[in-house]
This record gives sequence, C-alpha cells and structure tokens, in this order.
Amino acid sequence: MNLLMVGCAFQQTPIHWRERLAFDDALVNPALSELSARYAAEAVILSTCNRVELYVASASLPAPPDFDLLVEFLSEFHRIPVSDLRPVLSSRADDEAVRHLFRVVASLDSLVVGESQIANQVKRAYETAQRAGSVGPALHAIFQHAARVAGRVRTETGICRGHASVSSLAVDYVRQVFDHFGDKTILVIGAGKMGELTLRHLRALRPWRVLVANRSAEKARAVAAGCGGVAVSWDKLDEALAVADIILSTTGSAQPIVSRERYQQARARSPDRRAVILDIAVPRDFDPAIHDGDLVCLFNIDDLERIRAQTLKARRKHVQAAEAIVDEEQSRFWREWRRRRDGPLIARLTADFEAKRQAILQQLFAKLNGRLSEQERALVEGAFRLLQNQILHGPISALTDEGAPEGGTHTLREALRHLFRLGE
Repeated sequence: MNLLMVGCAFQQTPIHWRERLAFDDALVNPALSELSARYAAEAVILSTCNRVELYVASASLPAPPDFDLLVEFLSEFHRIPVSDLRPVLSSRADDEAVRHLFRVVASLDSLVVGESQIANQVKRAYETAQRAGSVGPALHAIFQHAARVAGRVRTETGICRGHASVSSLAVDYVRQVFDHFGDKTILVIGAGKMGELTLRHLRALRPWRVLVANRSAEKARAVAAGCGGVAVSWDKLDEALAVADIILSTTGSAQPIVSRERYQQARARSPDRRAVILDIAVPRDFDPAIHDGDLVCLFNIDDLERIRAQTLKARRKHVQAAEAIVDEEQSRFWREWRRRRDGPLIARLTADFEAKRQAILQQLFAKLNGRLSEQERALVEGAFRLLQNQILHGPISALTDEGAPEGGTHTLREALRHLFRLGE
C-alpha cells in the first residue's frame, strides 16, 4: 500500500510545539493541495489540540514521500527549521500506521481513554480531505475501516461509558436531581473558562432562564450576552440565589462568597425549593455546610474529580477488549485490502487458465473424434477443472494470506514454494 504517518502527539511533544504545527481551517486545504501536488500522493491531515498527524499514501506509486520529505514539507509550510522540527516528529509506515490510526480513533491513544471526541475529529479530517480531492483508494479504505473500528469499540466495550470531563459530570448530576428544565433558572456566579464550558453543557438542557452575576458588571453583561442570559448586579446576588434552581459558581475569590447563613437567609422566601450547586471554584465559593443531601446538593471540584477518576478507572478495564478489536480489525483490513488489490490479478490469472483449459479440451475431444459419450466428456472436463482449481489454489491463497501487509523480498525458489505451497 505504501502508507506513511508523520506527526506528533501529546505523549512526547509539548503543547507549544503542537500549537506551532497545527493546521486550522484556513491552513488545512492549502496544505492538502500542496501535499497532493508535490508528491502525487493521497493525503489526510489530522490536527487536534493533542496531535498533528499527516497520513500520506499511494496505491500505485513505488513509494510515498519518506520521513525526510514530509519533515521538509512541514518545515517549509510552518517556517520552522528542519533541525528544530526533526526531534519532535515521529513516523509509522504501512501496518504500524494502520494500527496507530485504529488505536487513535478507538480513543486508546487519547489523553482521556475512552473520550468520544477523537472519532469525530478523525471523521472530519477525512471528510475535509475528501472535499479537497486529496483522498484516493488507499486512504478511503483506511479511514472508512477506521470508522468501523470506532463503532465496534464504542458498542462492544464499556470504554466510552460515563463522562470523564468535569463539565459533563456536572450536568449528569443536574439530570439526576431534575427531570425537566423548561421552568428552571440557572445562576452563574463568576465566569472562568471552566464555568463557560460547563454553562454550555447546562444550556443544552434548555432552561427557562440564565442569570449571570459578576463583580464586574461589564463581564456579567458579556457572559449574559453570549448565553442568552440576563446580567445581575453584584449587590442583587442574594435575590438571584433565592430563585435559582441550579447554581454554577466559578469565581476567583480568595474567600468563600456564600456562607451557610447567607444562603439560608436568601432561601428563606422559598425554603422548600430544591437546588443543585456546582461549586467548581478553587478556593471554594460556597460553605460546604450548605449541603444537606436533600433539598440542597452541593458539589465541589474535588467531588467531581473523584467521580471522574472512578469513571476512568472503570474505562481502563475495557482497554484489553478494545485492543483485541483493533487487532482483529487490523487483520481484517489487510485481508480486504489484498482482496481488493489482487482481485483484477486473480481474475486475469483465472481467465488465462480457463482459456488454456478450454483450448486443450477442444484439441483432445477433436482427436478422440466422438469416441466419448456425453457422460465421459463431462468426467474429463470435471477432471481438468479440478486440476485447474488445485493449481490455482496455492497462488490465490498466497495473495490473500495473513502474512506481512506488504511484499518483502524473496528469492525465486522462496516465491515458488510460497505461491504453490511446496513443502507445506
């Protein structure tokens, strides 16, 4: 097949290098066009926050560009000296490259094992390359099979079960407390990055309204505008606490901002109102004593991280089963690829033998000049057909054998022994 993967990932390459090598939406199409035109090869670029990988293949050329040529391409495209770039890149070829992609799409090579985002990122990278016209038969086969791997791992193992991000875990807990959200009020206190991500998940629940409180009125208005919410002045925080069903707090305050007494006073007007408080600030914004496990459920970042660790521990139990699927699909991919690759050759070989068989039979029957009955003619034809099938069985089986993914070098004696199963 002639497949090469060159790139870097979070395990060995620091983020500042991954940032310099990344391909955003504006860069990926020119890069794919340049790769295809320069090397007359198929190309897919996978660029995420955790990895940047070039997959280059050729089903017809003697070989794809080698490691040095792709390093040179990246050097020129990103304007980074080759001497600086070479140490941060690695490569995999043919069978190793296929296995690597299958492990990536199965989330076995992810920072968070079992995360589902990478399968969609691989799919988008493939679809982008399709639209750019840089995908041919080799990469079509590999990336379509990779989607099968991802689907099997997702449905046949438990490696993707349970959320592994703080924001998604927070929403899970909210769902356990409330069964509908059309009449619920979300109060956001502060607006850090984690808070904005968690708020995005909470908004997917379609609450009735979102209130945003921040010491900075300008920041409160900006966050509220971004989420379709309403800004609340800081001196009106208690009023917001009184009506909030879900509270998300992410301030950078050095001291708790809501004591037990303050919260109880704020809720005095609706003492029977159920509430979930997601305090993901460090230091904490809410007094832990507010939690009563009944009407008020308070979760802090440590609570969510503890559950996240349990989720990841449970996922790791399924790694072995997922790896087994990768192994199985890797072998299946190569069998299917050889069948697709060698189909025309097998058809020609079979047709050639069939033509020779028919010619020999016609000569034989002509010499016998009608001395055979129809039953005897059928027996002779069957014997020749059986001989033909037995002769062809060796080379056809060898072409679709489960050995190394691509050729290798053999002497003529070794090739004959392998093709016709001599000595086996």
